[in-house]
Amino acid sequence: MSKNANIHAREWITSAVATFTINELLNGDRQGWTEDFDWYILTVVNPDGFAYTKTTDRLWRKTRTPGTLCMGTDANRNFDFHWRGGGSSTDPCSQTYSGPGVFSEPETQAIRDFIAQINKELVAYITLHSYGQFILIPFGHNNKPIPQFDAYMDLGQRIGQATAASYGTNYTVGNGFELLYLFTGSSLDWVKKTYNTNLTLAYEMRDTGRYGFLLPPEQIIPSAKEFLDGFAVAITELRAGIVTPELPPDVLHANINQIQSG
Repeated sequence: MSKNANIHAREWITSAVATFTINELLNGDRQGWTEDFDWYILTVVNPDGFAYTKTTDRLWRKTRTPGTLCMGTDANRNFDFHWRGGGSSTDPCSQTYSGPGVFSEPETQAIRDFIAQINKELVAYITLHSYGQFILIPFGHNNKPIPQFDAYMDLGQRIGQATAASYGTNYTVGNGFELLYLFTGSSLDWVKKTYNTNLTLAYEMRDTGRYGFLLPPEQIIPSAKEFLDGFAVAITELRAGIVTPELPPDVLHANINQIQSG
């Protein structure tokens, strides 16, 4: 089970939720989750960018890789799946700059190499983002449903219901392309395409825009607790086993132009 946070530097709530999860797995009510699964939690994927948000620019998004014009790459546009296929930029000064090449960033290389080591035992890959209150399923480059689409949607909706139970926080589940926008080169989609991992989800956490990236501290604990309440549904499903059919070529390779023309 792999979970990561703060691939985008300004999304502070994600690393707080990841850290809270670690404490609950070790000391809290979720210790039973460690009986069936090994957990690998990357609390801050983008440490240089995160540090920069603490000292200089609270809304910094990218890595801090030096560049000739501007610094940094959007690490979640830097993975080797439909890289620069849309929803990213070739402009080094853009917030969605995809980098000079796939896996150009130390941060994305680290995730690539780590997932390669554990992929045979990997039953779930969860990546945390903010904001918007969405549970996103693959893929971001098109709206063709993956073979598990119905199962993912059913599970996502049940996760959403459990998430909302304590604080009434509503999450919407669906394909990232349809709920948000076209994006390519994301870690979520790369893991699904490369390893067809049983469960691959991206969370866009609180809120829906009132505070955005500047979520107040008093919302940290509720955000973390509701996340774990919802993810308990996924744990039950993973313990029972999830059927993972092969990904057909049309799902992997169809692009936005094919969809619009078809």
